[in-house]
Amino acid sequence: MYDLIIIGGGAAGLMAAVTAADLGGNVLLLEKNGRVGKKLLITGKGRCNVTNACGREDFFENIPTNPRFLYSAFAGFSNYDVMDFFEGLGVPLKIERGNRVFPVSDRAGDIVAAFEKALSERRERIKLVQGVQGMVTEILVDEEKNMIGVTADGREYGAANVLLAAGGASYPGTGSDGGGYKLAKSVGHTVVPLRPSLVPLVCEEKWCSEAMGLSLKNVTLTLSEGDKKIFEEMGEMLFTHFGISGPLVLSASGHIRKMTRGRFSASIDLKPALDEKVLDERIRRDFAEFANRDFANSLGKLLPRKLIPVIVRLSGIDGGKKVNQISREERKELVNLLKNLPLTIKDFRPISEAIVTGGGVDVNEINPKTMESKLITGLYFAGEIIDVDAYTGGFNLQIAFSTGAAAARAVCIG
Repeated sequence: MYDLIIIGGGAAGLMAAVTAADLGGNVLLLEKNGRVGKKLLITGKGRCNVTNACGREDFFENIPTNPRFLYSAFAGFSNYDVMDFFEGLGVPLKIERGNRVFPVSDRAGDIVAAFEKALSERRERIKLVQGVQGMVTEILVDEEKNMIGVTADGREYGAANVLLAAGGASYPGTGSDGGGYKLAKSVGHTVVPLRPSLVPLVCEEKWCSEAMGLSLKNVTLTLSEGDKKIFEEMGEMLFTHFGISGPLVLSASGHIRKMTRGRFSASIDLKPALDEKVLDERIRRDFAEFANRDFANSLGKLLPRKLIPVIVRLSGIDGGKKVNQISREERKELVNLLKNLPLTIKDFRPISEAIVTGGGVDVNEINPKTMESKLITGLYFAGEIIDVDAYTGGFNLQIAFSTGAAAARAVCIG
C-alpha cells in the first residue's frame, strides 16, 4: 500500500512525487508515456519557461480563470520556491523580458533530466512505472466514497490517496489526451466544458495565406470584443495558412473566454515606434526617393516583401499608379492601414494545437488548500486537469508546480 499514487508524470505529477518523497511518503508514479515530462520538453519553444519572477499581484492578474482558487497553493509554493527548487537540482536559471524564467542553457531537456535524476535519487521512496503498464484505466473508490486505488494495465494498485495529474487535452501526442477528465467524470466529478487556451487564431481574411510564414517582430497586436479593447501588446507574431500565430497571438487568445464568429477582431500596428505624423513623413521620404516608380514597387524599404501586395490591395491605391501621383488623402489612408491592419477572428484552432486547455475539473469540488476532492476522500487533483489557466509567461507551469506541491504536502503532512 502506497501513501500516494500519482497518475501522470508531467509537471504537476513530478513536483508532487519529489515533494512527497522528501516529506517521507512512499509514492507510486504512473506515466503512460515511455518517459516522464514529455510535454515539458516542448514548453517555451523547447526552452521551458518554468515560472515568472513577477510579484504576487502581477502573478494573479495573469490568471483569468479562477485565480482565487490558487491563493493557498501559491502561498505554500511560490514562484521563488520553484526557482530555488530547480537551482537546488543543479539547474541554473535566468530571468528574461517579462520576468520569464528559463534554464540558463535554454534547454527544456535539462529540466526533465533534473526531474529524472531527482526520481532516481529517491528511488527508495518513489516507484516509477512507465509505458503501457503506467496507463490507468480506472480509479477505485469504496461505497463510503473513500479512495482505495487504481487499475493500470490490468493490475490493481492500492492506496489511501491518489493524485490525478494527467494533464489536459492539448498536444495529445505528449500524453495530454483528455483521459484524466474521463477518470474524473467516472467517479462523479463535474468537468467544466473544455476550450483551447493559448492557441493560434483562425481569421476570415484569405490574404493571411499569402503572407504565410512571415514572422513580424516588434509589432503591436490589439484584440477587441466589439468596441471593447481586451488585449494590446508589442512583440512577435506569425502569419499562417489559416490566420495568425506566434507569441502575441497565443497571449491574445487567452483573453477570449467564449468564441463566437464575428464577435472578436484584431488589428496590427506594423510601425508602433512611429506615430502617424512621423510615419507619414517617413512615407513621404520614400515616395520622394521613388517618385517615378509604381506604388507597388515603392514599399520595399517600409514593409516585408510578402506583405507588400496585401497592403497595396487593402490600401485601395492602384498598384500601377506612379508614386508622385498619390494624393495626400491616399497617403493618409495608407498610414492608417499600416497603424491598424484589420483582421476578423473566425475561430480558435483545434484544442489539440493549444498550449493549455481551458476548462477542467470544477474548482468548487476541490479543496483549494489541499487540492483534495470534496466528493471523495483521498482523491486529489493538480495541474492542467483543474479548471484554472493563465496567460503565457511561465504562469501555467507555476500553477502545475504549486498545486502538485500542495497535494503532496496535504497527503504527507496533513
